[in-house]
Amino acid sequence: MADSSSLIGQAISHYLILEMLGGGGMGVVYKAQDTRLDRFVALKFLPDGLAHDRQAMERFRREAKAASALNHPNICTIHDIGEENGRAFIAMEFLEGKTLKHTIAGRPVEREVLLDVAIGVAEGLNAAHLKGIVHRDIKPANIFVTESGHAKILDFGLAKVSSTRSSVDDATTLAANEIDPEHLTSPGSTIGTVAYMSPEQVRGKELDARTDLFSFGTVLYEMATGALPFRGESPGTIFHAILVRQPVPAVRLNPDLPTDLERIINRALEKDRELRYQHASEMRSELLRLKRDSDPGRISSSGSGAVDELTAEPTRSVAAAQPSAALARKRYIVLAVCCALLAVAFVAYHFWPRSNTSSSPTKITQISQWHKPIKLATLSPDGHAVAFTSPVDGYEQVFLMLTSGGEPLQLTNDQGSKAVDNFSPDGKEIYFEKPPPGSNEVWAVPTLGGAPRRVLSSAISVVPSPDGAFIYYFKPEVAGIFRSGKSGLNEELVYNPPKVLVSSSSRRCYFPTARTCSLLVLQAMNPNCVFTE
Repeated sequence: MADSSSLIGQAISHYLILEMLGGGGMGVVYKAQDTRLDRFVALKFLPDGLAHDRQAMERFRREAKAASALNHPNICTIHDIGEENGRAFIAMEFLEGKTLKHTIAGRPVEREVLLDVAIGVAEGLNAAHLKGIVHRDIKPANIFVTESGHAKILDFGLAKVSSTRSSVDDATTLAANEIDPEHLTSPGSTIGTVAYMSPEQVRGKELDARTDLFSFGTVLYEMATGALPFRGESPGTIFHAILVRQPVPAVRLNPDLPTDLERIINRALEKDRELRYQHASEMRSELLRLKRDSDPGRISSSGSGAVDELTAEPTRSVAAAQPSAALARKRYIVLAVCCALLAVAFVAYHFWPRSNTSSSPTKITQISQWHKPIKLATLSPDGHAVAFTSPVDGYEQVFLMLTSGGEPLQLTNDQGSKAVDNFSPDGKEIYFEKPPPGSNEVWAVPTLGGAPRRVLSSAISVVPSPDGAFIYYFKPEVAGIFRSGKSGLNEELVYNPPKVLVSSSSRRCYFPTARTCSLLVLQAMNPNCVFTE
């Protein structure tokens, strides 16, 4: 194909190219005028480097065939497909607005916009799935939001179609009779955009409509928080996160998120597709219900009583303008009774015996259904999260869980057992130990997920200073308390108590007398330390 700018002003078939709208790895899009029907359209051409690529050309044709089989307001309409002078093109409806990728732009989307777009995408996916078409590349860049806020699904270039009467395992691509399906949908290959893939896509399994719902859940998470649920520095680390890690709870990144929306996102992101939404219509129904319940003008089922009270108010106000003597006496009686009750309550509060108050039972609330052993739990400084360790494949790993409930987030996944010490004062990191065999090491892992960093060697019982500038810790081999910067640098001995005994089994420190401990030690040492006279 000639240089993209040289096409402007040219006629391709009965389309006059007006301007370039954008382009990506699989297509360049122009605004054009349909001279026959006198309307604007979008023309999509393959990039120069792929114009003669057999597989790219097949994907291009497959996009046109898949989308043209669908006629739905939430799916971009395909008008025509053609080829002229060796240039294959797709003519589709011209849309004004921007992609969801540009709408998000790293920030949470306004709730009303989020729900409107999400409901539209769910409706479009449901229409495609009913036709046996699986998109396989749902992501913000493939969702267009018009200026009126209407959602349109784009780019069915990776779509897979199956007969509605056949099983998922019998599904073939639209181009199966024209190109070897092994290069398009065979198990062992990954298809789609890495960060939005479903676990079954990552594993190269056979796909069905539920893979679109997982990708849609990823999009919902990004709309709700402005961040991706599964991140990493390379495709390999992202694949690992999709397969084994739970995303940071969306409400942690956006505290204003409705609980029901987070529940919808979590169900869509179930790694086991049998536990995920089974149909897009299910997601659509729950999103519609959430939108209805979020409407501030909605009148509840008990609203009729409020309406009756409002309509009755003028009558009452008229009657109140001319109170009778009997009514006035009743009011005085009611006022006197209220005063008497207040006096009784005051006496009871100040003089009634309270010896049994302390014996009232303490209320205990279960915040997790975690059925594995939990060790060394510690509360975050803001009281919103708990860090603990729990066994995974024979090793104690570090987990984080919100005190409001929900599934714990696994923060570590390497060999060797761990033991949690403390949160950093700002709550952004968790200090944990890797006990023997070998030398004790202290590490820190971000609470939002990420690579742990090693902080100290041969140390236990880390306690950060309140301002976060220092960390205090005990070194068993020298039986002393040390202080260093939060990165483990500039270590200095701050206290060397006499005759300190360290129990390796209980990780507790025993001092012969509390009077020998300085105020600094009392503040800095681990709460598990026991001071004995």
